[in-house]
Amino acid sequence: MWKFPTFAAAILVFMALIHEFENSGNWLFKRRSWLPVILVAAGLVMMYLGNRQAIIFDLRDEMIFLGVSMLGEVIRIITVGFAPRNTSGRNTDAGQIADELNVTGIYSIVRHPLYIGNFFMWLGPVLFVHSAWFTVVFCLVYWLYYERIMFAEEQFLRRKFGEAYDKWSEKAGSFIPSSIKYIPSKLSFSIRNVLKREYNSFVNIFVIFFLLDIFRNFYLSERIYFTRIWLILFIAAVIIWAIIRSIHKYTKWLEVEGR
Repeated sequence: MWKFPTFAAAILVFMALIHEFENSGNWLFKRRSWLPVILVAAGLVMMYLGNRQAIIFDLRDEMIFLGVSMLGEVIRIITVGFAPRNTSGRNTDAGQIADELNVTGIYSIVRHPLYIGNFFMWLGPVLFVHSAWFTVVFCLVYWLYYERIMFAEEQFLRRKFGEAYDKWSEKAGSFIPSSIKYIPSKLSFSIRNVLKREYNSFVNIFVIFFLLDIFRNFYLSERIYFTRIWLILFIAAVIIWAIIRSIHKYTKWLEVEGR
């Protein structure tokens, strides 16, 4: 039988943990751009310390790794292409933003599709290192890192949308889809919104693989050179990025009302 002081103390500890998780989640979100940098640095160290024979260029394997990353980008494109403006609980310097609760499209089956996309985008370069335990560590770190961020976002959405959020969260899984009842999006797919929001993520994939290729080649031969396929892909991605960035910066063509 619980005594009141003990029960009250437990409640206080529980509430303190909730606040700590939420605060740390908001803090981690604002610094999420550092995670890829840390992963790349760790990957370079692992390639240097690991089995050099395992990282010898293999076109088939490395195109598979690139395909894993592009799968993540496709998931992000599907999410962003149908999303209305300010519907993902995204943090800014002023706080989180959500004008409405998006429960259609991919959000009808999973609550954090962008983070699923990020996972696969970063998993590709991790696989490039050819280290099973490094891959396992990445998965654990990713989960612990984004668990806090997802918790903070969901606390914000629960406070703002109340029962509507609770009903949605019962049907849609947080990270792994728990329902196959897909509800079509209320909006049409917007390629311009995708281009506006995803051109940096797209080029980052090829920048990371290109860096891994440079260091891999140096570790194997002690010379700095580029594997032809990665050089071609890197140059093509940078050209595409430069074109889209110029359009975004100097025109209004990528601006879509309500997106």
